[in-house]
Amino acid sequence: MPQHFRAFVVTVVWTLGLLLLGSVVHATESSLACPDWPTCFGTMLPEMEGGVFWEHLHRLVAGGLILMFALATWLAFQATGKGSWIRVASVSGLFLLLVQAVFGGLTVIYRLPDAISTSHLSMALAFLALATVLAAATSPRREARMPLAPKVRDVLRGWGLGALILIFLQSVIGGVVRHTDAGMACPDFPTCIGVWIPPLENHLVAVHFVHRVVGLLAALVVLALAWKLARAGAPSFVRRVAHAAAGLVLVQFTLGVISVFTVLAVVPVSFHTLGAAGLVSLLTLLTTWGRLGPVREATEVPGSAAVREH
Repeated sequence: MPQHFRAFVVTVVWTLGLLLLGSVVHATESSLACPDWPTCFGTMLPEMEGGVFWEHLHRLVAGGLILMFALATWLAFQATGKGSWIRVASVSGLFLLLVQAVFGGLTVIYRLPDAISTSHLSMALAFLALATVLAAATSPRREARMPLAPKVRDVLRGWGLGALILIFLQSVIGGVVRHTDAGMACPDFPTCIGVWIPPLENHLVAVHFVHRVVGLLAALVVLALAWKLARAGAPSFVRRVAHAAAGLVLVQFTLGVISVFTVLAVVPVSFHTLGAAGLVSLLTLLTTWGRLGPVREATEVPGSAAVREH
């Protein structure tokens, strides 16, 4: 199995863990437990207690991710030729990681400004998507599998990409909800402040309500994607990932409701973030499958089956 493929897969898993840890940091109000950056109370080895434990652990894991992806990039350069798009994507991902780390520092230096904190999360999700593309593109199973039928590829390119965009947008809006402290702006469910459409003059209520509406739309599109892939006769490995995304979007919806009813308890809120990241990765994988590799189209000919590749 190619070493760069393994490194990209580890990167995806590592990034998911880092996103979960970042959510724990915020949910436990540990974001400013280390008031300086890149050190913590002037040292790289602070006492790992209370909020410092979560905040400094988050920094250490983030630093480890940079080293892990740097290794993956080096391995990719060894395995690919000059001018390969995988090389370009790997270097771009490394640059994105470094910028994202700087934004993490800025959130501390400027005391958690909403725009910078949300951008920090958005770049983490964008990097997760890029790492997923690289893992899918370098997988040794890619060459062994039969090319997807045109109908399946069309569904992945259309509905798959649409679902990915909606989930990514929903995750960014969720970041705005989190960093503006709008998580309890609607303290009830399924209504908001006792009504189905609340007054939107209050920006916190508006952000929270938009998060719910876009979330519902995104969930419906993900479920429709799984249904359309089944109708299109997608192979089992595609259907399994689509079903996983459909199941996860239902779990994600449930975690969102529990987060409201538990007044943003650490566990449901943290796993709500992880669920969003998991959906971004799964849908990126499906969309990538729809765009990689040749198209194989089968047409019936009287007395035989002809296969046309293009």
